[in-house]
Formats: sequence, structure tokens, C-alpha cells
Amino acid sequence: MQETKSLSLEPFFNLSMDLLCIAGYDGYFKKVNPAVVKLLGYSEEELFSRPIREFIHEEDRDLTARYRENLKNNVPLVNYENRYVCKSGEIIWLHWTSIPLDDEKLVYAIAKNITHKKKLEMERIEHLINLVDKNQELKRLNYTASHDLRSPVNNLLSIFGFLDVSKIDDDEMLETLDYMKLATEGLNNSLNKYVDLLSKKDNSNIELEEVDFESILKQVKSSISSLLVNANVTFKVDFSALKGVRHNVNYLESVFLNLMTNSIKYAKPDVPPVISITSRILEDRKQLVYTDNGLGFDMDQVGDKIFGLNQKFHHNGDSKGVGLYLVYNHIASLGGKISVDSEVDKGTTFTITFKS
Repeated sequence: MQETKSLSLEPFFNLSMDLLCIAGYDGYFKKVNPAVVKLLGYSEEELFSRPIREFIHEEDRDLTARYRENLKNNVPLVNYENRYVCKSGEIIWLHWTSIPLDDEKLVYAIAKNITHKKKLEMERIEHLINLVDKNQELKRLNYTASHDLRSPVNNLLSIFGFLDVSKIDDDEMLETLDYMKLATEGLNNSLNKYVDLLSKKDNSNIELEEVDFESILKQVKSSISSLLVNANVTFKVDFSALKGVRHNVNYLESVFLNLMTNSIKYAKPDVPPVISITSRILEDRKQLVYTDNGLGFDMDQVGDKIFGLNQKFHHNGDSKGVGLYLVYNHIASLGGKISVDSEVDKGTTFTITFKS
């Protein structure tokens, strides 16, 4: 078979449905395929004459710029998502893979339009938030109704205690009063049991078992292995002081998963994530200490909102404000506690204290 010495890639470049582009280290597009022009709505002349930064959503510009500096250091960019603003004003989500060629001072990139996927994710999150809010509202209503009903019931019982039945000669009246007292006592017992049931309901069906930390970590790392490799994550793990605890396996997997993916999502662009996970027993309290070297939080601003639902503290479009909410609930629902210590650009430490 005769070997082809020269193969033109122009048809592939021009016909691709994905967005293909070549950018210079100077921050300008050098070449784009028709899919880029069609999606963004700008002409080639407009795309080439303005810095790429100007087409990026304002909230994503700084973080994207930091990742672009890594490209200049010959570090490929994989699985990066950011928002662009079309000429019409529409905001779209793009998923990028970018490869730098240092000799040419160029970056070759391919992007996929994932706006539809992001909209579906946001709808799912909104439904989750609404369901949680409705559930909390119903709980509050149940607690309030049960609590408020107990007060008049207790008052009725007090009245029965004050009654001097020796002064009542009517046997039928005495019998009626006795039935009323029994009925009131029964209602009071039912209300007390109902309130106790509401307090315990969240935990009653949660399956507990001895959970091995090393096993859980291995399982989670395996499930996001490509993400860990692409982010160049380094782990420092020491479970020698405490091998595991009695907990729910699925809950603890979710805790590890959300903390680890957050460490990758909020890593400093120019610093590979370093995750430290250690166990300890401090004053008879069983604890896990999770630390990363990421962007961190301003605790004076964040305060106790850090574990709230739909709370976001970084200009990261991929943030949903759900991960830390789930972490908190998986720990608190089984009687544990979680605290956080953090500084901007100095990382974050989560200390999980399990129920004894």
C-alpha cells in the first residue's frame, strides 16, 4: 500500500461539530473552525481582533487565566469547564481539552458545548433544594403542632388533678369525668411518643456497621481515578491511630468523595492538590482530620454558612453548593460533629468527630 506523505486535516477541522481552535501564548485566537463562529456568533475577524479573555464570562476570567499560565509552562489542560458569552448575550458552558506546543508558542484546543448538561444539573439541584426545604417545613410543622398541642393537654390533666370528686354525687358525671381523664392521658402519651418518633425517625433506618477507613478511601479513589490522575493529586494518609468507626458505609463514602472532589475543584491552578487524611483519638473522641492545600475560605465571611445548602464561596461555575451540605448531614445525622479551619490560599482542614 502506498504511504501518503502529506494528509490535509482541513476537512476534519472545518467539518467538526466540536469547537476546534488554535490560540497563541499572547492570549489571542489564531485559528478557529466554523463551529466556533456559529456557536459564539462572532465573525472570525471579531474573534481574532480581541483577547480571548473578553469572550469569557466575567466570573470565570481570573481562574481561566491562571490555568492558561500553566499551559505556557507546557502543562496540558484536561476536563476544564468555563462559561463563554455569545454575541447575542447568551451564556454557554464549554468543556475544554488543551495541549500546548511550546516550540510554536501555540495552544491546540478542543471544546464541547455542555450547556444542556449544565441546565439539567441545575434543575436537579433546584429540585433537591425544593425537596429539602419542603421536608424541613413539614418537620417544623409536625414539631410545632405536637409541641403546641401538649400544652393544653397538660393543662387539662392539671385540671383533673385539682378536681375534688368527693363533692360530686352524680355517678354518671363521675364516670364521664373518669373517661375524659383517661382520654386526655392517652392523648398526652400519644403526643409524647409522636415527638420522640419525629426525633428518631431520621436515624431509625440507617444501617450501621464497622467501617474501615482504608477500604472506603480505596473505593472512592478507584471511582474517580482519572480525575485524580489528571489533577496530579498527592495523598498523605495515616490511619494507624484509628482503623475505622461504626458508621454507615454509604454516608462515609459520600463524605470522602465530596471532600476529595472539592479539593480538586478548588485547587490553586499552579499547585497540584495535596490531600492529607489522618485518624486519631483525642480525649476519647474518635476523629478524622482532612486537610488540603487549595484555595481555602475567608472564615470571617463564610462563618457558619459553610455547610448550608446552596452556599457558594468561590467564583467557580461548577459549584452547586451541595457537597459540604451533604458532608455535614452525613456526619450530624448520626450524632457526629464536623468543624472547619481555613485561610485564603492556605488550604482547609475539616475535623470530623464521630459519636462515641
